[in-house]
Amino acid sequence: MLKSVDLIISPRWILPITPRDTVLEHHAVVVHQGKIIDVCAQSLLAERYVANEEVVLREHVLMPGLVNLHTHAAMSLMRGLADDLLLMPWLEKHIWPAEQQCVSSQFVYDGTLLACAEMLSGGVTTFNDMYFFPESCIQASSHIGMRAHVGLVVLEFATNYALDANSYIEKGTATRDAYKAEPLVTFSFAPHAPYTIKDETLSKINVLAEQLDLGIHTHMQETMHEVSQSQSTYGLSPLKRFANLGLLNSRSVLAHCVHLSEADMQLLADYGCHIAHCPTSNLKLASGIAPITQFAALDVNIGIGTDGAGSNNRLDMFAEMRLAALLAKGKSGDATAISAHRALEMATINGAKALGLDQVVGSIEVGKFADLTAIKMTDLSLQPCFDVASHLVYVAGRENVSHTWVAGQLKYHKPDANTGVFSNVEPHDLLQIAQSWQRKLAAFSNNI
Repeated sequence: MLKSVDLIISPRWILPITPRDTVLEHHAVVVHQGKIIDVCAQSLLAERYVANEEVVLREHVLMPGLVNLHTHAAMSLMRGLADDLLLMPWLEKHIWPAEQQCVSSQFVYDGTLLACAEMLSGGVTTFNDMYFFPESCIQASSHIGMRAHVGLVVLEFATNYALDANSYIEKGTATRDAYKAEPLVTFSFAPHAPYTIKDETLSKINVLAEQLDLGIHTHMQETMHEVSQSQSTYGLSPLKRFANLGLLNSRSVLAHCVHLSEADMQLLADYGCHIAHCPTSNLKLASGIAPITQFAALDVNIGIGTDGAGSNNRLDMFAEMRLAALLAKGKSGDATAISAHRALEMATINGAKALGLDQVVGSIEVGKFADLTAIKMTDLSLQPCFDVASHLVYVAGRENVSHTWVAGQLKYHKPDANTGVFSNVEPHDLLQIAQSWQRKLAAFSNNI
C-alpha cells in the first residue's frame, strides 16, 4: 500500500551535509508533518508514496537551510547608517546614540521582519539573535515563519529596553517563560561582551543559565583593544575571565574570536565552546581575521554568522561562506584549508550544533525537520558545473535561491528571476517599513 505524505521534493542534486562529502543525484526528500521521513532514489517514489504536493526541481540543488550563527536582526534598519569606522567609534559615537534615540518594541519588530525576509530569500532558515526587546524579535520571526534562537541580552547600562543588569535579566527570563512553548523558538542568555558586563552579573547569569538549561551567546575578543583592556583591568584575557567565572562550556557560542593567544584557543577546545565566525563584519570594522584554521586543528566547532546589517551590511550567508573559505586559505597559506564541503558544514550542521539543534535541523536526514533551501543552477554564471558543492561556495549567490522551507512549509519562493514571494509578508509592506525608519534615523544622524 502506498503511504500518503504531505510533500515530496525531487531535485537534480541533494547535498545532505551528513554523511560528509556526499552529493546525491536524482534522489528525493519525502516530508510528512514537517519532518523528513525518507531520502530515496526518485525511481522508487511511485512504488512507495502518494503525495499531497510534489515539487520537481530538475535544475536545482536541495540542501539544508542555512544557520546564521550570530546576528542582531533588528539592526537591518541601521544598514549603512555609519560606515568605514573602527568598532568602538562605530558603537560609541553612532550606534549606541541611535539606539537610545530610536529603539523600541516596534523598531525591533519591524527591523527583525525586514531581516527575516532578507535571510529567508537567501536560504537561511535559522538565526541566532542578540538584541533588545526579544519578545518583538519572536513575534516578527514567528509571523514570517522562521526559526529563531533568541538571545536574552544583558548590559550594565540603561537603554530604552532596561535600566540595569538585573532589569535585563528579569525582562529576559520573563520573555523566555512567556514564549518557551513556541515551536520555532529557543533561547540563550546573551551577555553583550566581557567589556560591558561585571563579574557579579556574569556569575548571576551563569547560575541562571544552569537553572534554566540555557546556553550563552556573547561577543568575544573581537578587537585587540578588548584584550588589552581586560589584561589591564583583570590581569586576564576576556576568555580566561569567562572560564574562571564558569561561563565556558559546550553551550557557549562566542562571536568573532579574532584575537586569541594559543592558551585562549586551547581553552575553547578544552571547554567545547563554539565559534560564530563573522568574516565580513570583522574585515569591515578592521577588527582582523579570525584564525579559524587553528580552531579547526583543535577540533573547535566553527559556525558562520553575518553579524548585524549595521556592520556587514548584508545578511548574506553565501557571501560569508565564500569569504570564510578564501580567508582561511589566504591567512594559512594552505589552499586545502576549509574546503567547500567544510564551509557548507560551517553554515549548516555546525551552526545547528552550536545552538543545540543538530538533532532537529542542519542536515537532510530522516527524523529531522524539513528546513530546506533550493538553489537553481541554470544561470550562465554557474556554467559549466563540475562540482556542485564547490559551486555553492565559490560561484552561487543568494540570488540563485529559489525556495526556502521551514518545517516543511514553503516560506519563500522565486517563481521567476525578478520576483520573490513570501508566504506571510508582502515586499511592498517591508519597503514602506524600511523607508519610514530611514526618515526617522536620518533625521537623528544628521544631528550627531
